[in-house]
Amino acid sequence: MMKGMIQVYTGKGKGKTTAALGLALRAAGAGLRVFIGQFLKKGSFSELKALERLEGVEVEQFGSGRFIGSTIRRKDKQCAAHGLSRIREVINSGEYDLVVLDEINVALSFNLIEEVELLEIITQRPIHVEIVLTGRNAPQEILKQADLVTEMREIRHYYENGVAARVGIEK
Repeated sequence: MMKGMIQVYTGKGKGKTTAALGLALRAAGAGLRVFIGQFLKKGSFSELKALERLEGVEVEQFGSGRFIGSTIRRKDKQCAAHGLSRIREVINSGEYDLVVLDEINVALSFNLIEEVELLEIITQRPIHVEIVLTGRNAPQEILKQADLVTEMREIRHYYENGVAARVGIEK
């Protein structure tokens, strides 16, 4: 790759992580090295089982294993800080062509990490590294830095009719 871009998938609609994972699949198929850092997530999800089978794709989770709502615990901040530190290390290594920061925008919106620190990491990255940031509530400064911004807008969702998250589709 010549110059890596910054991509943001944000909005209230479904599909942000799915889009990023689709891009990771495409990159892996082209022989690129991919790192996926999942903020706020911990546990076994169907996509992780599939990603384990892909050569050149590494996934790490930086969540405490609980839903983060109005109360933020020290453990939540520690997990996010560790994740951001690891992301800095991964990006600066130049070893990966695509780095996905899944749910990073949500971590920012809960003030689990500092926006200025993330901006420093993405603006000082090796030139070939493509970065994807997912999650609702992407901050304006992140959107300004991005080369591509896609906003997922929910028009209708079956959970409104009581359909729970389904294995293989939502989880």
